[in-house]
Amino acid sequence: MKNPILGTTAALLMASALPALAQDCPIKVGVLHSLSGTMAISETTLKDTMEMLVEQQNEAGGVLGCQLKAVVVDPASDWPLFAEKARELLTVHEVDVIFGNWTSVSRKSVLPVIEELNGLLFYPVQYEGEESSKNVFYTGAAPNQQAIPATDYFLEELGVEKFALLGTDYVYPRTTNNILESYLKSKGIAAEDIFVNYTPFGHSDWSKIVADVVALGADGKKVGVISTINGDANVGFYKELAAAGISADDIPVVAFSVGEEELAGLDTSNLVGHLAAWNYFQSAESDANEAWVEAWKARMGEDRVTNDPMEAHYIGFNMWVNAATAAGTTDVDAVRDAMYGQEFPNLTGGTAVMLPNHHLSKPVLIGEIQDDGQFDIISQTSEVPGDAWTDYLPESAVLKSDWQELGCGMYNTSTSTCVQIKSNY
Repeated sequence: MKNPILGTTAALLMASALPALAQDCPIKVGVLHSLSGTMAISETTLKDTMEMLVEQQNEAGGVLGCQLKAVVVDPASDWPLFAEKARELLTVHEVDVIFGNWTSVSRKSVLPVIEELNGLLFYPVQYEGEESSKNVFYTGAAPNQQAIPATDYFLEELGVEKFALLGTDYVYPRTTNNILESYLKSKGIAAEDIFVNYTPFGHSDWSKIVADVVALGADGKKVGVISTINGDANVGFYKELAAAGISADDIPVVAFSVGEEELAGLDTSNLVGHLAAWNYFQSAESDANEAWVEAWKARMGEDRVTNDPMEAHYIGFNMWVNAATAAGTTDVDAVRDAMYGQEFPNLTGGTAVMLPNHHLSKPVLIGEIQDDGQFDIISQTSEVPGDAWTDYLPESAVLKSDWQELGCGMYNTSTSTCVQIKSNY
């Protein structure tokens, strides 16, 4: 097995030894985030982040002697429109790379387009795993970097005995909860002690669901909520919790899609003590984070907050810049080869490394909501390598992803063959 770090070093030496390839200027960076619709509450900030990163890079001299140009489109929280806008970015605007998507259903809509056209997508949000595309670098958390550690925290630190898995009705919550159900049963949690419920995007009436969660604990056992609720539906959910007088001491909630940006629109006084699991919080103490937050607020205003998917874009963008520089071109195939083993300081004091499975090594952080909408970090691990395929689903446990050596995102270790197709639905 080749050392990925040495591979990157070799790429740098080759780039310096060979004449630079002709590069069209400006270099176009596609930004594919919803600026309207139910996901605008989360995605608009990521568009702003990309524009800031492009601006900073241009101030630093650009890439390969070229200035960068952010090409922004609005897929408007419309999943089929994401595919159309991705095709527009690649064929009409001829972008060199795309940074975008939030929901997994939008990513899966885009996937056939970028694979057909050999585009390159950096996807910055926690997701369900069970995917590894040659054309995607997954800079958000896989389940073993968020969902599983958060569940362990409930089991080991809070003594939760019954679980309510509440999610928005699409592929990320359903697949994540499928993994968590299997994991919980392996830990001795009975099937009847696991309550699963899905609601549409934008759902607003949470009274019955919250009542059902409360009823789960009628026998006196400790109940915890694992939330994969996305977008503005979180507003109604947390308001109903407060209206029902449920505190974190009564029924703790750990959320996978609620960060500082979502809390900025809520009255958090009744949410103090509830949790979120991410790989970054604005409250992280490091010199790099202090500089990032300062620059962000100087650009956007003191009331604007940072969050985890922003850090994922920060890491992914800088790795892409370094890979393109090492390759001497923004050509997708060359940049992909130069990405393996890329290292870049994260904002929590460690170092992110790009793995051959197109996932990052990331720390796992659990934060407790404070009354100012920030998080008190109560648990933090060292860097955890992201898994494309979970160990807790039998059909996935035999799979591995290795695009560097095996050239395969779904390698079956039992049959020693590369699987071409796997449905996640």
